[in-house]
Amino acid sequence: MYSFDIKTKIRFGEGSLKYLNSIKEKKVLIVTDPFMVKSGAINKILDNLNQLEYEIFSDIVPDPPIEIIVSGIEKVKNFKPQVIIALGGGSAIDAAKAIMNLSKKIINIEDVEFIAIPTTSGTGSEVTSFSVITDKQKGTKYPLVSDELLPDVAILDSELVKTVPDFITADTGMDVLTHALEAYVSTNATDFSDALAEKAITIAFEYLIKAYKDGEDVVARQKMHNASCLAGLAFNLASLGLNHGIAHALGGKLHIPHGRANAILLPHIIEYNADISGYNQREYSFAAKKFANISKILGLSSSNIRVAVKSLINEINKLEKSMNMPMTLSQCKVESSQLTSLESEIATLALNDACTITNPRKPSTEDVIKILNKIK
Repeated sequence: MYSFDIKTKIRFGEGSLKYLNSIKEKKVLIVTDPFMVKSGAINKILDNLNQLEYEIFSDIVPDPPIEIIVSGIEKVKNFKPQVIIALGGGSAIDAAKAIMNLSKKIINIEDVEFIAIPTTSGTGSEVTSFSVITDKQKGTKYPLVSDELLPDVAILDSELVKTVPDFITADTGMDVLTHALEAYVSTNATDFSDALAEKAITIAFEYLIKAYKDGEDVVARQKMHNASCLAGLAFNLASLGLNHGIAHALGGKLHIPHGRANAILLPHIIEYNADISGYNQREYSFAAKKFANISKILGLSSSNIRVAVKSLINEINKLEKSMNMPMTLSQCKVESSQLTSLESEIATLALNDACTITNPRKPSTEDVIKILNKIK
């Protein structure tokens, strides 16, 4: 038996931050990063809190380490908030999820409303039951998975993403595509997750380059915000795959930004999962057929399944090049010798990653190393 549930209430579009006006007579803790405070972006939140008592925990850094989570729990213990607002990208929302969830278990806080407000259009973390925490000493990322991590409310307001730099728009936008495409071919995919993934993919292909070229394009910004959320809903239902398994390992060991690592891997993972090496194939994999369907939806050349998959890969490469994205790790200043020395360890981490379990093709260590060699 399958199930389709959406716990998180989603408020989106112009003026959606005004939802915060509905909070009455409660103490509010805002979990965010230093840039949100320094840039003044946090004022867009404070202006809607109607003089409520609040405190700000702004220690969040990219790939939040365990130590930051512990500090956040201490903040919750001392302030005793009734509302926790996560403001920022995936790192801030992931950290807030872990702080909120572990606070419930460690210091027994209850009845805390959790509101997620993303300031990038990529992770979909505002509607997922996942959180990724980093052990800096071991160079390892640990995914937490529990429905208890789901926010109660997500607010998608394009006002918060208009100033996102173009290179971050590119990284996070490719993260959206990776989420949707991996969910679409996941072994746990259903009609419901497919519908969400297909919509996210079509929106991203239409609006990502527009948002990249003109950050003030409010329509494109809101569309990418919506696509990110749709892709998050899709992979929360269906999970992900090897692309994320390897990207997590690359991020932990080589500190490649998550969306960028996903983008570099994506064309190669599609090719691997589709398994279309033969010109005269009579039977095609489940993944190949689904990738081919995406090509048809996008109006790409699709005379047969092999051509359709190749068309999708070419279109992704074209999109990445148009946003001046690195196509290899060497373009991210990773030395080939450095990757070679870590490839076995990265492969082991990728194969043991929770995301890899639902990959449509069961990878081996040798498979992962071959993919790593292609992205050197």
